[in-house]
Amino acid sequence: MTTLFPLAFEKMSGAGNDFIVIDHRRRLLSIDEQPDFARRVCRRKFSVGADGMILIEESREADFKWQFYNADGSVAEMCGNGARCAARFAFRHGIAGKSMRFETIAGIIEAEVFGDVETVSLRMTDPLACQLDQSLELGGQQLSVSSINTGVPHAVIFVDGSDIPIKEWGKEVRNHRLFQPAGTNVNFIRLLTDGRLHVRTYERGVEDETMACGTGAVASAIIATLLGKVVSPVQVVTSGGEQLTVVFDLAEGTVIRNVRLQGPARRIYEGRLTEESLL
Repeated sequence: MTTLFPLAFEKMSGAGNDFIVIDHRRRLLSIDEQPDFARRVCRRKFSVGADGMILIEESREADFKWQFYNADGSVAEMCGNGARCAARFAFRHGIAGKSMRFETIAGIIEAEVFGDVETVSLRMTDPLACQLDQSLELGGQQLSVSSINTGVPHAVIFVDGSDIPIKEWGKEVRNHRLFQPAGTNVNFIRLLTDGRLHVRTYERGVEDETMACGTGAVASAIIATLLGKVVSPVQVVTSGGEQLTVVFDLAEGTVIRNVRLQGPARRIYEGRLTEESLL
């Protein structure tokens, strides 16, 4: 692996979710090496630090494909904030045009970059496995939890206040028997007086609250709409204070189509990894 270094990368942020993005069209890491490499470079304080790592690779079916890893080295099927960062990276590096398609485990994602600026719009895959109002005990009280898969599984819980133990409750729901064996991401939502949703997300793979979660914003907006609390387009405020816009069509019952997620994808810095980033 020493022949890799120095290894060029970009640090990017999608509404507070941060990622290490690497042009991997010339293969540098074998599939077997990638999880541990991701875990090491995503460590905060000891390496670059990030919520995840994105490898941009060649595709025969689309403009490119990605390999996406959470901070713990686990594979994620999809990540909305990471996808926007990947799209902007691909456009800037001439890998794709302003409108593009790319492969993820969750399926083909369509994206559009609005010029060489920070705003990216994604057309997401159609959501699956929607379940509304399941009863679950948290902190000695019965709460209603809904769930949906927006590329990855999400639980959605409405709460009254902001002073809740996100890490404790999030870990409990993430590992609850209702969501086994894969586990789930967990979103705690407040409906703000202006009609926006404030969403705090506990992410599996990071095993902590993150500053934003794109698929979580989409899950929260859809569930809130199905429960009659908001209508599309839905404005979602993240833990980091950024705003994401979720747009979709609601057909009969709980059928959701044409889901789009729009928000910022910012370049933070460019750098080169050294061998010591893995120590």
